Amino acid sequence: MKKKQEECEICSEIHCHDYIQRNVIPDSEVLQDLADLFKIFGDPTRIRILYALSARELCVCDIAQLLDMSQSAISHQLRVLKQSRLVKFRREGKTVFYSLADDHVSTILQQGINHVTE
Repeated sequence: MKKKQEECEICSEIHCHDYIQRNVIPDSEVLQDLADLFKIFGDPTRIRILYALSARELCVCDIAQLLDMSQSAISHQLRVLKQSRLVKFRREGKTVFYSLADDHVSTILQQGINHVTE
């Protein structure tokens, strides 16, 4: 049996609140994960690192030189980005190379820059 849509007490329009609540808004855990992801993008240094890695795979020393920062500071930020699954790494001898985890990261960066430059 189809549930009857109820009139909203505030705006007097017909809404299907249950449908929106069940089918549009993700569950709390997913929303928390999304909020955490956006927190990661909230740091300008991490954004700069992601943009550098969008050009090519780089090692810590290259990123540090490019951003004029210490290797220690870059390593710390890469750890955060790695834990958030935004970057991946590969080892070649003693050197570790970092790159974006997937195309989604590039898409998020591009969508963000498109939004703020409109």
